[in-house]
Amino acid sequence: MQITKSERPHIAFFGCTNSGKSSLVNAVTNQALSVVSDIKGTTTDAVEKSMEILPLGAVVIIDTAGVNDKGGDLAQKRIAATMRILDKTDIAVLVVDSTIGMQKEDEDLIHIFEERKIPHIVVYNKIDLVPALINTADNLPLSAKTGEGVNELREKLGHIINENKKEKYIIRDRLNQGDIVVLVIPIDESAPKGRIILPQQNVLREILDSNAAAICVQPQELEQILQKVTPKFVITDSQVFNKIKDIVPENIILTSFSILMAKYKGKLEELVIGAETISKLNDGDKVLISEACTHHRQCNDIGTVKFPKWIKDFSGKNIEFEFTQGGEFPQDLGNYKLIVHCGGCMINEAEMQSRIKKAKEQNIPIVNYGMAIAYMNGILERALEIFNEQQ
Repeated sequence: MQITKSERPHIAFFGCTNSGKSSLVNAVTNQALSVVSDIKGTTTDAVEKSMEILPLGAVVIIDTAGVNDKGGDLAQKRIAATMRILDKTDIAVLVVDSTIGMQKEDEDLIHIFEERKIPHIVVYNKIDLVPALINTADNLPLSAKTGEGVNELREKLGHIINENKKEKYIIRDRLNQGDIVVLVIPIDESAPKGRIILPQQNVLREILDSNAAAICVQPQELEQILQKVTPKFVITDSQVFNKIKDIVPENIILTSFSILMAKYKGKLEELVIGAETISKLNDGDKVLISEACTHHRQCNDIGTVKFPKWIKDFSGKNIEFEFTQGGEFPQDLGNYKLIVHCGGCMINEAEMQSRIKKAKEQNIPIVNYGMAIAYMNGILERALEIFNEQQ
């Protein structure tokens, strides 16, 4: 199975304008990934590319705009966009122009990397123009133009990737050989044509990797299947919790794909607090519903249609809703009483954790879709039992 973008280490190149970030990105990737020019500010929007690079493996490479752009309002927007890239950065490469040396903006970036605990490498580019620089533990001199030092950069990046590699699983660590898991996958107007969604794919693959057995059913088939087999777990699409909860016997652990994602990419304790906040909403409160993907909105869309109705019906209050999609996520969350976020399958762990961290810093509760639906159906505690299961 192809490694999805959200599971690849995100390596972002930062620095001042004309430091040679784009040239270095092209040298590291051996591709003309970014436009290169002597004119400052050529890179405007961040450029992202999923690729395979030896010895790094499957990664996402990100080229960003210069952080010292002085071009007015547009430049400030470019800088703000660059700073947002930090939210998804797993490894940062700071590119310093060796003909100029370290600037204040470079020092500020290093401080941010350290504050956020982002592993980083400082490289001094253009040593073909200033050849006297010496490679030390704190910096790596190189030339994107001649290629000198580029292999060393790849090796250092590969070392950081291996050093920070975490064996994380969605469900594999809760399974033994021969276990049976039933996956409830509704095929309705919300289901993508000809395929199943990413969390369902990933869970299915981990079950197979565990030498366990997966039985995939639609909601209307579940009762019949449970008469024939007794699975270790039933994992369902959260949207049908209200139908499934009464079909699955109490002795069988029930959870959802979205709740597994809450543990895999989020912070479970914070999301539980967010779920409980739904009961505390009042008339006029504003709720942000945020989806990390950019799928086409449908007439019965879960984010913009179903969730507002569910929350209003459950709370009995006149709630206001705002919506974001894709890379949009407000920096100022102070207007909201609650954030309801999707499972985050299309963004990496760093970005999901960053969104949760921003909410916590501003004292705004946050919950993901599955946790919220389980809570409103009165089965959140039951849906979390899977994390207490002893293997």
